[in-house]
Amino acid sequence: MPYELIATLMFSSMMLMLLTGQRVFGAIGFVAVVAALLLWGDRGGFDIGFSAAMKLMKWYPLLTLPMFIFMGYVLSESRIADDLYRMFHVWMGGLRGGLAVGTIGLMVLISAMNGLSVAGMAIGATIALPELLRRGYDKRMVTGVIQAGSSLGILVPPSVVLVLYAMIARQPVGQLWLAGVVPGLMMAALFVAYIAIRCRLNPALGPVLSAEDRDMPRAEKLRLLRAGLLPLVIFAAMMVPFVNGWTSLVESSAIGALAAFLAAILKGRMTREVFENSVRNTLGITCMFMWIILAALAFGAVFDGLGAVKAIESLFTEQLNLSPWTILILMQLSFILMGTFLDDTAMLVIVAPLYVPLVGAMGFDLIWYGILYTITTQIAYMTPPFGYNLFLMRAMAPPEIGLRDIYASITPFVAVMVLALALVMTFPGLATWLPDHVYQQP
Repeated sequence: MPYELIATLMFSSMMLMLLTGQRVFGAIGFVAVVAALLLWGDRGGFDIGFSAAMKLMKWYPLLTLPMFIFMGYVLSESRIADDLYRMFHVWMGGLRGGLAVGTIGLMVLISAMNGLSVAGMAIGATIALPELLRRGYDKRMVTGVIQAGSSLGILVPPSVVLVLYAMIARQPVGQLWLAGVVPGLMMAALFVAYIAIRCRLNPALGPVLSAEDRDMPRAEKLRLLRAGLLPLVIFAAMMVPFVNGWTSLVESSAIGALAAFLAAILKGRMTREVFENSVRNTLGITCMFMWIILAALAFGAVFDGLGAVKAIESLFTEQLNLSPWTILILMQLSFILMGTFLDDTAMLVIVAPLYVPLVGAMGFDLIWYGILYTITTQIAYMTPPFGYNLFLMRAMAPPEIGLRDIYASITPFVAVMVLALALVMTFPGLATWLPDHVYQQP
């Protein structure tokens, strides 16, 4: 049987298993193991899976994963994130759309605490959404704000998804995180600009808070400012030593986890329940990611052994005669299509064995492509009719917000994200300048 046909059968079998509702790591790992045993027999087939497991266990930067997840859950479970929103509520409520702008700021800081878009969505929907609706904000506006803001979770460091991409694409995690800083802040600034312009044109969408709501002593305002800036201090304590080269990536992640733990203790919020929930959630998500990475490595090893990547490269560049940019755009469109029924980790695991080597062979920077991937998958998450974030939002939203409202709310923010994607594609330096500067690459 031709190797190209074997690769096609593997890919289609994996997609079929995913459509049946099987867990991502189970579907991918099962196809990889069965294919390896059929192709290379008992000895060679078992060696591929064993080598993938050893590669995973020896990958030192993977230690950052539980550290950052633990940091995020401690800050969330101890309600330190609530202080953030109260700070934005008081300091920005006097502006048109000020609370919506503050919600974007909240999402940026939550992203810097947790690195998971689902966590940002949960905090935004439970803390910000009820308050915005109570203050008379347009329900479609604020629903879109929370969904768009949560998209920053896998772009602003420390992004857990970029750790997964780094493992599969064999790229440095530190460079990928730094590459996400400028695009992430740029996207947040574009969201803020859209909200400010829209609320200026139609003040009813984001009314100014009444004087009674904003009337409080300056000392109380300063206290809220100090409490709200605590997560930013934790983030700085973690990232500044790493950027300056004083600590390694793993050491910085340990500093972040310890700083969050101490902050919760000092504020008197580190209860037994908070600690237990944080540890349990950290263990569950860390194990999930490790199983996914293990399955992806095994699947990729089989693909490499078949030479499927070279065959696909020859198909696109020689037989179809497509330009590298055309192929790249088709890849991004395929992410949007898959994002209607898969999450970001599943998409990456499925296509990484094909796309990442092909992108490198076409001469593109894999660090830059990692940022394109994260932006595109978040666009896919919010693209009707089956975007992953749309249904998460529906599950968390109050009854007065229907699915039609959620669909309508996200359209302008998707347009803003497409603009951000186009800017990063047109000007790669937006993603590559900071890691090149910090690591002093020529």
